[in-house]
Amino acid sequence: METSTHILNTLQVEDIRKQFPILKRTIHNKPIVYFDNAATTQKPMVVIDALSHYYMHSNANIHRGIHTLAEEATAAYEATRTAVQVFINASCTEEIIFTRGTTESINLVANTWGRKNIQEGDEIIISEMEHHSNIVPWQILCEEKKAVLKVIPISDEGELLLDVYRQLLTSKTKLVAITYVSNSLGTINPISEIIQMAHNAGALVLVDGAQATVHLDIDVQKMDCDFYAFSGHKIYAPTGVGVLYGKKALLEAMPVFMGGGEMIKEVSFVKTTYAELPYKYEAGTPNIADTIALKAAIDFMRETDVAMIHQHEKELLEYATKQMLQIPNLRIYGTAENKTGVISFLVNNIHPQDMGVLLDNQGIAVRTGHHCTQPLMHRLGIPGTVRASFAVYNTMEEVDRLINGIQKSIKMLL
Repeated sequence: METSTHILNTLQVEDIRKQFPILKRTIHNKPIVYFDNAATTQKPMVVIDALSHYYMHSNANIHRGIHTLAEEATAAYEATRTAVQVFINASCTEEIIFTRGTTESINLVANTWGRKNIQEGDEIIISEMEHHSNIVPWQILCEEKKAVLKVIPISDEGELLLDVYRQLLTSKTKLVAITYVSNSLGTINPISEIIQMAHNAGALVLVDGAQATVHLDIDVQKMDCDFYAFSGHKIYAPTGVGVLYGKKALLEAMPVFMGGGEMIKEVSFVKTTYAELPYKYEAGTPNIADTIALKAAIDFMRETDVAMIHQHEKELLEYATKQMLQIPNLRIYGTAENKTGVISFLVNNIHPQDMGVLLDNQGIAVRTGHHCTQPLMHRLGIPGTVRASFAVYNTMEEVDRLINGIQKSIKMLL
C-alpha cells in the first residue's frame, strides 16, 4: 500500500512539474534541483500567462478609467482581492490591503497603528526566530517612542519557550509580532495559543505569514489574529506583490501610510479627506500585473489541492531528514516536533558558502548564510547554515541528488 501511494504521488508531482517551465533548465549541464523555495518559489505557466495576458490584452491603469481596457484591468485586479479574502477567510474584501510584500505590510502597521498607539514605556514582543523584517521596524518604532522591545527565547530544538512568553506579557504589552513559521528552522509556532495569550493580556497580534501561507491552511478569523502579512512570491506568484490583512475596525481607525492618488476622497489646499478601505492604504498606481497574477497562483494552489501539497512536502521533509541524519558529522538546526519543509544544516567546519557553491556546481540550488535571521544565528552560535527548502514540484529523486551532492562535496572539502 505504501508503494502504490508513493507511485500515485510521484505521478501527480510529475504532472505538476510540467507546469513550471524553469524546471526544464540545466545548471552546469545538469538538470536543475531547486531547493531554495523558502526564499522564493518558481512560477507555474498559468501565472506567467496571467502576466502576459494583462500586458498583451488589458494593460491600463485601474479604478479611474471608464474605457474598456481600464474596466477589464480593474475587474481582474479586484478579482484578486476577492480571491485572497476567500483564500485566508477574511470577513470582507475591505480587510485585504495590497502591498509589495511581507516587509512593506509589517512596516505599514508599524508606521500607522504603531505610531498612533505606542507610547513611552509600552512594550512590543517579538521572538528570537524572527526575520529581520519583523525585527527592524519594531526597533525603529521603539527607539522613536521610547518603548520596550522584548524577545521570546527559543529552545535548542528551535521551539518558542511559551512559559517565558507568558511571563513577558504585562499590562504594558501593546503588540505581539510573531512569525507563524520560521524561515530558517521550519518551526511551526502554536499561533492560536500565542494569540489567545496576547489577547488575554490586552495586546494585539501581528502574524508574519511569509513562510506559513504556502505550507498551511490559513484562516485568519479562526486564528483571530489582528494583522496577517504575506508575500506573493512565496506562494508561486510574482515578486513585488503582497498582502496585509487587518481587522476592519483596526484598519479604519489607523492613520494613512502614504499620500497620493487613489487613497484620497477629496483634495484641496486646505484639507484632504481619504478614501474608504481598502484604498486608503493603496496610494498611487499599484503593481497591477503582478497582483492579477497573484490570483492565478492562488487558483493553482486550490486546484492542485492544498492538502495534497502539504502532505507531499511533509513526506519530502521526513525523507530528507532521515537521509541527512545518516551523514556523519552533519547537524540539522531546527528539530522542532512540528515543522514545515525546511532543513538547515552544517557539516563539521565546512563553511556554508563552500557547500553551497559545490552543490550549485552539481545543479542543486540551496540557500546559504544567515537567512535574514542574524539574531537567531547568534543564539545558535553559528554564522549561518545551508538551507534546503521544499515545494510541491520537488521529488524524492531530487532529495537523493541532494544527499549524494552533500556527500560528494564533503569528500572534496575534507
